[in-house]
Amino acid sequence: MSRGFVREDDQEEAPFIPPRAPLPDGVANYVTPRGLEQLLQERAGLMEERARAGGSDEERRRTQAGIDGRLALLQERINTARVVEAAADDGEVRFGNTVTLLHLSGPMKDQQHRWTIVGVDEASVKEHRIAFTAPLARALMGHRTGDEVELPAGAAPQHFRIIGIS
Repeated sequence: MSRGFVREDDQEEAPFIPPRAPLPDGVANYVTPRGLEQLLQERAGLMEERARAGGSDEERRRTQAGIDGRLALLQERINTARVVEAAADDGEVRFGNTVTLLHLSGPMKDQQHRWTIVGVDEASVKEHRIAFTAPLARALMGHRTGDEVELPAGAAPQHFRIIGIS
């Protein structure tokens, strides 16, 4: 059909659907039990939000289309999730562990920080949770208490000592 026979106001703009946290190609979607629970709660919240969508038919349709897109991305993450329990304390940094670091260089020298290594969807710097795909997490994996780890960070790499694993 020619564009001359289509009303301009019939053309709805596709909703913007924000992408989820990136997961590199070929990398399994590892999650902690807490992470899977968060994904399931997020899905329940989106479904509830979709059911409550109001306004005119057009507004409701637009809102529901955006929520449906977010639900589709979320459902894909839930379907591909591989739940990994925190490793038994064998002294090595693994997925699900909380690692206490001592900064040996840089502006935070002599400060300690704790990071828990989690799945990409549950990572939150505010909560001191880093994704297992993050450079720091990758640098720490497989190391033991007392090991010194270097993290390339521009011209001046950061140096850390692992002082605790739980």
